Amino acid sequence: FWYVPAVEVKIEVVIPEKERSKEEMSPNGKASPLVYKVNGTARHYHLEEHPIASNPYHNPKDVVEASVCHVKDLENGQMREVDLGCGKALLIKESGEFHAVGHKCPHYGAPLVKGVLSKGRVRCPWHGACFNIGTGDIEDFPGLDSLPRFQVKIEKEKVYIRASKQALQTQRRTKMMAKCISLSNYNLSSTNVLIIGAGAAGLVCAETLRQEGFSDRIVMCTMDRHLPYDRPKLSKSMDSHPEQITLRPKEFFCTYDIEVLTEMQVAAVDIKSKIAVFKDGFKMEYNKLLIATGNTPKALSCKGKEMENVFNIRTPEDANRVVKLATSKNVVIVGASFLGMEVAAYLTERAHSVSLVELEEVPFKKFFGERVGHAVMKMFENNRVKFYMQTEVSELREQEGKLKEVVLKSGKVLRADVCVVGVGAVPATGFLKQSGINIDSKGFIVVNKMMQTNIPGVFAAGDAVTFPLALRNNKKVNVPHWQMAHMHGRIAALNMLAHGTEISTVPYLWTAMFGKSIRYAGHGEGFDDVVIQGDLDELKFVAFYTKSDEVVAVASMNYDPIVSKVAEVLAAGRTIRKRDVE
Repeated sequence: FWYVPAVEVKIEVVIPEKERSKEEMSPNGKASPLVYKVNGTARHYHLEEHPIASNPYHNPKDVVEASVCHVKDLENGQMREVDLGCGKALLIKESGEFHAVGHKCPHYGAPLVKGVLSKGRVRCPWHGACFNIGTGDIEDFPGLDSLPRFQVKIEKEKVYIRASKQALQTQRRTKMMAKCISLSNYNLSSTNVLIIGAGAAGLVCAETLRQEGFSDRIVMCTMDRHLPYDRPKLSKSMDSHPEQITLRPKEFFCTYDIEVLTEMQVAAVDIKSKIAVFKDGFKMEYNKLLIATGNTPKALSCKGKEMENVFNIRTPEDANRVVKLATSKNVVIVGASFLGMEVAAYLTERAHSVSLVELEEVPFKKFFGERVGHAVMKMFENNRVKFYMQTEVSELREQEGKLKEVVLKSGKVLRADVCVVGVGAVPATGFLKQSGINIDSKGFIVVNKMMQTNIPGVFAAGDAVTFPLALRNNKKVNVPHWQMAHMHGRIAALNMLAHGTEISTVPYLWTAMFGKSIRYAGHGEGFDDVVIQGDLDELKFVAFYTKSDEVVAVASMNYDPIVSKVAEVLAAGRTIRKRDVE
């Protein structure tokens, strides 16, 4: 018999219990339409699978079945990558039960066998995404897709896996989604859900609504000219073209009726009449609103800041143009921020020279601490990056309208053909000043654990918000990172649908430089000590950030999967004491 824990399954893509009820068949063999109530009106919809997750067992030629091991080969809590001949699966044994899912993280393809298994889920060793081992569903981010789930059977003490060849090759599954009912009936200037911003928070919000069966109109608007894309790649892989880094293809948005208005900027929000007013005068009425506008990069305040060849990296075009202009030329980067350092690392092999100007004495001092900062700085110096620390730019000089020199307050003059500015960012919330939505003194939108603002029906997510972080006793924090934006978007969507879900995720981020990654989990703001294990000079270390007696964050380099392990411990609500890591 086919052994499928918890859920009886006849197809490779397993639907969790709560979704399976939506798939009950009607007498004519089609899925029965379901009713979702919004504004008191009954709406009908059909759930649809994304093409890559359609039932693969209709075609017997697409199915492979293989014996992968003896039942005693795996202990409880063990994972093994197994080969089915035309692709691999991840076999897991937990609490005496076997499970089989895709073996690669759908985000960037990390081998999940090297990740962390804990209480029914596996966490990616690279960037911290989490997947339920029983369903394959994504439970924490980054990334949008879930894992395919395969059938397992035990026969004569042997473990067999049955899988679709297609799923073994794609190694990803898009969750079931509703479609919008008759868009033709809609008034163009009215939507049920309006999402301002098309980054990770906005996209995950829209997708979650559809996954949960929401079948009314969803409109996303963005100042960008592109569909949502993988923003971290702008500084990590600067010559990526927009179409190479889009998070979903155009067809996806058409299939699931998620409308995206590009190059559209909201100028004001009228919360009383529930209307968003765009810069061009267009007005759109909404029922529920998500504000996920992110950050605006800070500009330099010195003389010459407006001249040509001075860049903030905001779009793929910015990144592409910097790479083109920097090739064999002199580059000056202002600010040893994540963006500044990643850009410096990317350009070293292409530019004639790369100089970095920073106010602190070492890069990342506030974030990673002085010792880790020094080790990173040394790695950069070994790769020909010249640092000018504890100084700032006093003037940019031009020749024939183009940048020629960067003058520092220390008096030093640097030759420069291109200047990239990475001196931080401010929340893009200026348009909300008179709205009545609660904004703090730094411009961040204040939300509760359900991503709700002080205004009913108005939610906010991503880099522009402060929210209560469970990990730090519900202290209001701003966490401007990719993984967190995904989770904010999901929580906001669930609460638009009145699920009452609170955010409890552990922040997780990474930075990549010279082919090496630093991974980080937790929230280390205000740490008072750093306990380091390993060798900083060899760039093989783990750093535990402590406040009083408690570990509040961890960073590592070449030490996987330690950061994912710590993230799982913190996610379980357990405290790690300083003495435990010393």
